[in-house]
Amino acid sequence: MEQFTTFAQSGVALGDLQLFRDIAPQEVMPLLADCPVVRVAEGEIVADARHKGGRLYIVLRGALSVMHADAMSAGERATAKVLPGECVGELSVLDESGSSDSMCALEESALLVIDAERLWRLIDESNGVARNLLRLLSFRVRAANAQLRRRHKVGEFYRQLSMVDGLTNLYNRAWLDENLPAMVSTAHSAGEPLSVIMIDIDRFKQFNDEHGHQCGDEALRAAAKVIVDGLRPTDCAARYGGEELIVLLPATNRDAAAMVAQRLCEQLRESVVFADMRKPLPHMTASFGVATLADGQDGQALVAQADAALYRAKEAGRDRVAG
Repeated sequence: MEQFTTFAQSGVALGDLQLFRDIAPQEVMPLLADCPVVRVAEGEIVADARHKGGRLYIVLRGALSVMHADAMSAGERATAKVLPGECVGELSVLDESGSSDSMCALEESALLVIDAERLWRLIDESNGVARNLLRLLSFRVRAANAQLRRRHKVGEFYRQLSMVDGLTNLYNRAWLDENLPAMVSTAHSAGEPLSVIMIDIDRFKQFNDEHGHQCGDEALRAAAKVIVDGLRPTDCAARYGGEELIVLLPATNRDAAAMVAQRLCEQLRESVVFADMRKPLPHMTASFGVATLADGQDGQALVAQADAALYRAKEAGRDRVAG
């Protein structure tokens, strides 16, 4: 990067620069006239996060690529493009922090360089410069806020995606661990019941051995669909692990939960695993354990209670509901 002229000799019109738009030349030219204009080769680094000493760069010709410090710290590769008439680096002057952005020339470029002391004098002596700078900063703030909102939405999308079981499309154990405590707390605070149904596909290992693991996956998907189709919009179902599923029933007492479990048990018994066979498979059954939240009970104890009921259903012969 080398100086090859001054702004007064550059031939660039003052009104073409955003920072000096609608400003009378006599207000600022005494301070701008001898400001250096530097030539930057394509690919040359103009400034990076290690550079100290704030300065403003205005692109007169060419273009700069700017990677903002917050994007670098977040591991992002997105960059902003600075075109002729636009400036970059004003924040390094205003907060006296030095450059925090990495800037590189996308093509051979000419840059007007205004050091921190000169910019402050321009602000002091011209209300127009101060006004235009505020406009530019306001635009930057809005753009930064929009970027943060986009990041939040993308982050939330991937967070939600990580809470879904890829095989059954039900919620997964991570979702249960995150949400069950809140549901228990809400039930206790509101004085409302909360019931849980633990479900285990009967003799699933035998099913896998007889039909193969791919068919076993189809059986889990079929079971998940039966469960979801049999629930209210306010109810939730998750894959607890392996062939075990769990259903959460807010505002549902023990008797109502037992009725839901019985209905699901009967529907699962009639489910079709292999759609091309056009017939139900009687051995596709499950055992159900029902539990309802007690006073002072936490989520872990509630699940353990439902799991104990599930064990009783299996011990009693499977394909049934126990509470």
